[in-house]
Amino acid sequence: AQGGAWIFTSATLAVGDDFTHFLSRIGAPAARSVKIDSPFDFESQAMLLLPPGLPEPAAREYTARVVDTALPLIEAAGGRTFLLFTSHRALGEASRLLEERAGFTERFPLLVQGEAPRESLLRRFRELGNAVLLGTASFWEGVDVRGHALSLVVIDKLPFAPPDDPLLKARLEGIRRRGGNPFQEFQLPQAVLALKQGFGRLIRDRDDFGVVVLCDPRLRSRSYGRLFVSSLPPATVTADADEAATFLRRRLARAGVAPPVAMQA
Repeated sequence: AQGGAWIFTSATLAVGDDFTHFLSRIGAPAARSVKIDSPFDFESQAMLLLPPGLPEPAAREYTARVVDTALPLIEAAGGRTFLLFTSHRALGEASRLLEERAGFTERFPLLVQGEAPRESLLRRFRELGNAVLLGTASFWEGVDVRGHALSLVVIDKLPFAPPDDPLLKARLEGIRRRGGNPFQEFQLPQAVLALKQGFGRLIRDRDDFGVVVLCDPRLRSRSYGRLFVSSLPPATVTADADEAATFLRRRLARAGVAPPVAMQA
């Protein structure tokens, strides 16, 4: 029989430098793999902010604290923000908090998933140039906003799949039955790949720049946090929100983008 070859390429196949999870899922554990670095200069183009002091994600006040964390950075970016959530409940709460904040929607148009089709929201986001878009899973991947319309991506939590999903339950049970570790073999690598997708919304071209904010404190408090961070592109990492805001202002000024007007108290 005549032989053949198949090539799979994506920016989000590897967990760290390891393709084992993807290869096992497609039934080709012995396939050859190669990891090629991105052509983008993430160290100078992007900054990753890991804000300290946030409560555990299950805390009642968590989404409000995420919004509070995001506000000074939205101000520094002059809008130009994606707020990405892992649940519709958190998205709805954040939308309400921003709408209730005095002067916010007058300065930064608020676009919320569910209020219009996805492509319509994205078109408006690109056209406005100072908007804040709130989205869940469908905005974590397959979304391309190049240029200065998007300079800030805020992610509320690590994107672990909902444990009550029937398909996920079946997969995890299958791993348990053969003596495997469901969290290490499936839940963790899937969340790492999903986070890479969310991070990937920021830098879409050689001239793009901006800040990604990962709010989840488990990145620091859990041993698996290091795997998430090491799997992301090599952006400059900081815990200082002022440093991230300064980065945004300087890069926008260098790009000739007008500085934002101070937000009303």
